[in-house]
Amino acid sequence: MIRISEAEAVVMEVLWGQHPLTAEEVIARLPGGNEWAEATVKTLLNRLLNKGAVGASKEGRRYLYSPLVQRDAWLLEESSSLIERLFDGRVAPMVAHFSQHRRLSRDDVAELRRLLEEIDDEQP
Repeated sequence: MIRISEAEAVVMEVLWGQHPLTAEEVIARLPGGNEWAEATVKTLLNRLLNKGAVGASKEGRRYLYSPLVQRDAWLLEESSSLIERLFDGRVAPMVAHFSQHRRLSRDDVAELRRLLEEIDDEQP
């Protein structure tokens, strides 16, 4: 799987939301867009292009960028890697860790209960 840095992921989120986009359109849609230098965004787009995470098509004097990596595939790879590295590939110790450090809100707990019930309902 293609490794995408944190800054590159912000750019990818924009492209996953809408594409194709020019570099200027990506900048305009970035959170805190005014804080991102044009050169920085173009460098990130170029890195993503070289990695094969995005594709570009030329339209006149500008390029239009589109994601080649699906968000769901990237998210699965990133989350699986995190769980494998930090929690020996197990989800329960990760949830326990967040619970012990008070990082689970009541809404999080309710959502987890709902998901567990759905899993139980799917079991034969």
